[in-house]
Amino acid sequence: MDQPPYSAAWLSRWREEIMDAVGPMVSTFEETHGYPPGRNEIRVADDDDRRAAREYARGTLGFEELRTFYASIGEVVLSDVGNGCFIHSARDVLDQLAEDGDVAIPDADDPLGMVIGSDGGGLLYVADWGGAIHRSRTAAVDEGEFDKVAEDLPEFLDLIRRSVTRFVETGEPGCL
Repeated sequence: MDQPPYSAAWLSRWREEIMDAVGPMVSTFEETHGYPPGRNEIRVADDDDRRAAREYARGTLGFEELRTFYASIGEVVLSDVGNGCFIHSARDVLDQLAEDGDVAIPDADDPLGMVIGSDGGGLLYVADWGGAIHRSRTAAVDEGEFDKVAEDLPEFLDLIRRSVTRFVETGEPGCL
């Protein structure tokens, strides 16, 4: 079966699949773990998010897949999947980029990027300007130690989907 093209409809299906998997986990979380679940949602973009996405799109840097993402998805907060998995809002990404500047990714094909997400353990996800996604080896991006985790944003989002499914089924988050 062919993978449908990356689009707002693709993102909607991606969101639904993850939320369908996370729902049962959250409903039994406190019983299983002894404390209440944190926030676990993929928030649909609202007007403020779409304004930030348009502002992002006006920039000379970035790539189309991320613009499509932020026009549809406000943010990803999966606090209870593994150590947590977060894709920051467009506003947060833009603010951090303005404050800290580009992130240097020495071994990447495109050696500059921006932080777009994190896990609950301090590791950061950086999108290079060519569209590949890298994970920091430490909580500091200035050390320049990264591993490429996906060639592009759709591959990264699919990795998240598969990791969520694996975590719900086995308790192991996989390679997130």
